[in-house]
Amino acid sequence: MDELELIERLHGVFGRGGPRVLRAMGDDAAVVRAGRYAITSVDTMVDGVHFRSELMTGREIGHRALAAALSDLAAMAVSPGEAYLALGVPAAHAADLVLDLAAGAQELATAHGVSVAGGDVTRAPVLTVSFTVVGWAPDAGAILGRDGARVGDRVCATGALGGAGAGLAVLEGRAGADLPADVRRALHARFARPQPRFAAARALAEHGAHAMIDLSDGLASDAAHLARRSGVRIELSLDALPLAAGVAEVAAELTVDPRVFAATAGEDYELCACLPAAGGAPTARVGDTELTWIGAVVEGEPGVSFPGCAEALSGYQHRF
Repeated sequence: MDELELIERLHGVFGRGGPRVLRAMGDDAAVVRAGRYAITSVDTMVDGVHFRSELMTGREIGHRALAAALSDLAAMAVSPGEAYLALGVPAAHAADLVLDLAAGAQELATAHGVSVAGGDVTRAPVLTVSFTVVGWAPDAGAILGRDGARVGDRVCATGALGGAGAGLAVLEGRAGADLPADVRRALHARFARPQPRFAAARALAEHGAHAMIDLSDGLASDAAHLARRSGVRIELSLDALPLAAGVAEVAAELTVDPRVFAATAGEDYELCACLPAAGGAPTARVGDTELTWIGAVVEGEPGVSFPGCAEALSGYQHRF
């Protein structure tokens, strides 16, 4: 299949876009009727770095790439709008995989009212999937950042942690062979099909969240980003971290502490938020997911610490 034919097939997958999109694929650029404030994020995934195409379906790759980008918008408590796909495809990859990738992304886009409104396709040494996503907010004051945490805030996490890291270990055959089939499937899904937490983010914002971040690199690293950006110290309890089912067993096989694993493995795409201690904040469930209080914002040097943990914890970091 040549480039023009592939592009036409991709047009068929993504369609014409939603009511805000006046011109989508087929022109040199998309035309979108704007909201008042645009919030834009770019997320790129590269085969062999962020995923392994031999271990995942095209639909999983497409879903995961778009979910990672949308999670950045969720962390700022804004409404998702449009997405733009830049796709680098090696000659060895069949067009069917690319179209499956697009279909997986479109399924997630439909679920969240997102229009994939344009993009680009090129040859590349390895499969590369890059989504630019745009969210919209009517009021700049409604946009949450990483810089608002205050001393005295309580710190919470949505959902359960460690599932994506455990899912990757299962996919790669490093652990989990003896887990029940339903647990293995759930861990696989945690890695391959993460869910951006828009409903939870909106609920946390409505309850007065001062700052929020999505957990892509691991709680230890991402909470540290939030702490430094806010100029505060965050103390987190390893014992309070909510573990996804199967994480303890996988961590034991990998000979690591399961709660350290949950704090450092990354790619859960849950939310970490700081809320006022006396704000009537939710205690068990928020939006579409469970909520767990895991720490507090305290006086001290900006950064994150885990009292009682002898080692300095950090999540994933690219090395250049």
